[in-house]
Amino acid sequence: MAAATLALGIFPNPKTEFAPVMGVPGGRNLVERTLDQDSSLVGRCLGGDETAWEELVRLHTRKVYGLCYRFTGSGSEAQDLTQEVFLRVFRTVRTFRSAEGSFATWLARVTRNLLIDHYRRTRQERMTDSIEEQLPVLEEAGAAASSRPDRELAGREASEILQATLQRLSPDLREAVLLRDFEEMEYREIAQVLGIPEGTVKSRINRGRAELGRLLRKQKLGL
Repeated sequence: MAAATLALGIFPNPKTEFAPVMGVPGGRNLVERTLDQDSSLVGRCLGGDETAWEELVRLHTRKVYGLCYRFTGSGSEAQDLTQEVFLRVFRTVRTFRSAEGSFATWLARVTRNLLIDHYRRTRQERMTDSIEEQLPVLEEAGAAASSRPDRELAGREASEILQATLQRLSPDLREAVLLRDFEEMEYREIAQVLGIPEGTVKSRINRGRAELGRLLRKQKLGL
């Protein structure tokens, strides 16, 4: 159990290190290697190999923490929730079935379920906006900032505005946008994580992007 509570080394700076990354060269080979590594590590974990558990935590902490941070907007909450996620994984990893999807998809589902539980516990402290518009695009959220003289400062400001604006989306739309545009998951994988049809996934992503774009334009981020 000691290994289960080690989460997790040094947490990244969420203001500078969680922008979406698109079109990484060699991405397919990297994904395949990761899938093979995950399968091997899970098998060793089930065999009682504590070192394998520590490696599995190390490999996935950054992504879990990033998702928790984007959803909550709080570094301290994200750290606590990341710990909770891996404790839950430690207790339930025997329920993972590789034939039903990748470990990363299963882990995202565990994370999502915990985040929704957390949201329900604290919903009285949170405010959400209704969603009505249906216009595109999130991916250039910080693009306008790159033309400013001080790019580092501008990028940090854009990241802070984006993070604050994400918190104004309803949980259903926020999680769909996060999984697609920040975690870069396929529609099929998101449908598995959320337990909804692919068509609903696409609808939520479109609505979430539209609302996020509208709110960012109000913040004069320049979408």
